[in-house]
Amino acid sequence: MAKSKKNLFEKFANWATAATGSSAAFIIAIVTILVWLVTGPIFKYSDTWQLIINTGTTIITFLMVFLIQKSQNKDSKAVHLKLNELLASHQGASNRMVNIEDLTEKELDQLTKFYVKLSNLAEKEDDITCTHSIDAAEENHNIKQTGYQTKTHYQNAIKDRSKKGK
Repeated sequence: MAKSKKNLFEKFANWATAATGSSAAFIIAIVTILVWLVTGPIFKYSDTWQLIINTGTTIITFLMVFLIQKSQNKDSKAVHLKLNELLASHQGASNRMVNIEDLTEKELDQLTKFYVKLSNLAEKEDDITCTHSIDAAEENHNIKQTGYQTKTHYQNAIKDRSKKGK
């Protein structure tokens, strides 16, 4: 895949993220704090002396929040795309799992419960290579549902519900 032109902010964000995550940046931060501490007695620990470090760290923190978020968004998108590719390329995987990051928290909780159930089922299997998927589980559910619909007690329950609804 050819690299496209990055905009100025993206170039800066990539550079700044790499630079601020380096050992040199950490050492510069430590040296800055040590210099500030050493100058405390010179400035008699004045309000201005304290204001300098407070203002400086606040500004740097404020700006870093945006750089970190930009970096995390890009990294998260790349990871999701890689996972989507794995799901799309694996025959046994459920393609409905692609882009599940767009689901609500409640929907994700439901999926989590489902996978806990699948995990429990998998633990009972003798074959470690046996797999389950949402689609396979749904197919099993539909088969069961179709079988139940022919049973007398199921048909009676449907009739009772429709009587109560009238």
